[in-house]
Amino acid sequence: MSAPQVLFDAIEPDEETPAPVPVAGRINTPSNGARAPVVLTPTNMATTQSDAESGIAGILRQSSHPMVMFFLYLFRIAAITVYLFFGLFTNSYVLSTVVVVVLLAMDFWNCRNVAGRRLVGLRYWNQVDDDGESYWVFESRDPSRPANPIDSKMFWIAIYIFPVLWTGVLILSIIRFSLFVPIVLLALVFNVTNAVGFTYADRDAKQRWAQNAASAGWNMGMGGLGGQLLGSAVKNSVGRVFGA
Repeated sequence: MSAPQVLFDAIEPDEETPAPVPVAGRINTPSNGARAPVVLTPTNMATTQSDAESGIAGILRQSSHPMVMFFLYLFRIAAITVYLFFGLFTNSYVLSTVVVVVLLAMDFWNCRNVAGRRLVGLRYWNQVDDDGESYWVFESRDPSRPANPIDSKMFWIAIYIFPVLWTGVLILSIIRFSLFVPIVLLALVFNVTNAVGFTYADRDAKQRWAQNAASAGWNMGMGGLGGQLLGSAVKNSVGRVFGA
């Protein structure tokens, strides 16, 4: 017997394995019939419309006045950012003061005259009469034209959050004995003035809308069906008296 024949006889043949039975309608199904477990993992894809519209781009898309909202936050963020980080680029107290004050003035004017009127339909100013007495004047939009919910929400967030931020900056400036405390006080005056002014303007608008709604309902009741019934009853009563 030759050597190749001996090696061939020593090698045992492989065991025959049954061919897999194809299962129609299933892909990669185990041969024993057990169903593979399904693992659900969270993804970053939006599942609702609110999730799809989230973020700055979504807010601007839903806004009726995106450019107004953009500049409202631009001036406010720029003012506080320049105050905090302008010292990293220059040590000039005068230049820092001028830049911050200009941004604060632009924000104050834009918020009172543009953003408030376009985003929430409110405006206020202080007027002095002939006797020298000053008083607040409030303007509001027609209640039949309500503001965009996104515009209103983002406006009031800007109105109330930045005074809080400037208050925190004031505390830090006092602790550090900073020379820029007067600038922070000026920023607080501008921001708090807008917050108080628009808060009172919104309250005044709601009171006037409620009064107009109540007077309109009374007029509808007396001038509408109720008025017709009352007029008809009075007319019939007078006719009976004089007809008799």
